[in-house]
Amino acid sequence: MNLFQDIQIALDSIKANIGRAILTCLIIAIGIMALVGMLTAIDGMKSSITQNFSLLGSNSFTIINSSAFVDFHNHENIDYEVISLKQVDSFKKNYSFPATVSGYISYSWTSIVKSKYVKSNPNVQIVGIDENYMAINGLELETGRFISSTDLENNLQVAVIGNELKNTLFDNLNPINKIISSGGHKFMVVGVLKSKGQAFDFGSNRVMLIPYSTGNKKFFQPGTSYEIGVKVQEYEQLESAENFASGLFRNIRGLKPKDANNFDFQTSDGLSSKLISSLSFVSIAAYVIAFITLFGAAIGLMNIMLVSVKERTREIGTRMALGAKRSQILRQFLVEAITICQMGGLGGIVLGILVGNGVSSMIDGPMIVPWTWIGLAIALCTFVGLMAGIIPARQAAKLDPIESLRYE
Repeated sequence: MNLFQDIQIALDSIKANIGRAILTCLIIAIGIMALVGMLTAIDGMKSSITQNFSLLGSNSFTIINSSAFVDFHNHENIDYEVISLKQVDSFKKNYSFPATVSGYISYSWTSIVKSKYVKSNPNVQIVGIDENYMAINGLELETGRFISSTDLENNLQVAVIGNELKNTLFDNLNPINKIISSGGHKFMVVGVLKSKGQAFDFGSNRVMLIPYSTGNKKFFQPGTSYEIGVKVQEYEQLESAENFASGLFRNIRGLKPKDANNFDFQTSDGLSSKLISSLSFVSIAAYVIAFITLFGAAIGLMNIMLVSVKERTREIGTRMALGAKRSQILRQFLVEAITICQMGGLGGIVLGILVGNGVSSMIDGPMIVPWTWIGLAIALCTFVGLMAGIIPARQAAKLDPIESLRYE
């Protein structure tokens, strides 16, 4: 008897016990869906993070106040004081390394912006910037102009808005030179940014950029920290630029030689790597959920197979009387268990790909066919089938032909 015949017999047995087989397949499918779906979503998140942060460029870094940002380090007894506008101005004036420097400050992530026609949801970020902000952050204009040094010097109430905010406030109308307001303060729109991905809300589609000289009078709150972005021409200059920036900013902050830095550097590559590494906890959760579910499915499958052996005792005896070897009986029941697992696994793989890519699409991630996780799912289903089927298969193979023929 070849493998094809074993599979045919297994399918006939599954049809004869279709209710129990479907239930077991569903349990297996849920476990595989959790595994493949979560791991596919994680791959999508990683791709989206890498793509979005790569837009910032690998040749730039940001000086940040760690206590007000994502603190990936466990520093103790360090006073991370805010970065003030005075310190920003001093850094920009004295940073003689060949690079582009920008100072900026985020006033709010939950602002409402209004136009003459409609108002936005409370999810707009308002950022006070200088004229170099666009170059530092890899932004591009769709229409209009960007904030200029003249705007800062004259405290002009002008704004550059993100593409999604433009669509919300103006739909298909041209927003240039139109008036918008937030918190009772009016600004004239002078530019619109090109649309970018919004993975984890790090995008620029729901943002209102204004000169920080104007914003400080309208939105500044005590304790809010500036950030300083620095972009060099070549990646090879990055380390030297950071060392120069560190020495200069320590001097600006009045730190003594043995004092630890009360500020931190953040690169786009470093932040994306740390965010990606944090997703490992989600991967572990996927493995745990899949293991628990598949363990339960294995127990259910083993129970079905044991019942099947009992119900088919006479059939087994007949086959043995006709010359079937014990190894053939063993193989038949193992193939049946594996077939049930693979049927459930196939359904779980399809559902997992749909769920995973659905999550990925919500954060502008790419469409992924996770061949690695598909292979892992198939291997797991084969393993579960073997583990669940080995005891029933051995029990069937050990049946005495004569006693089996007398059964019932």
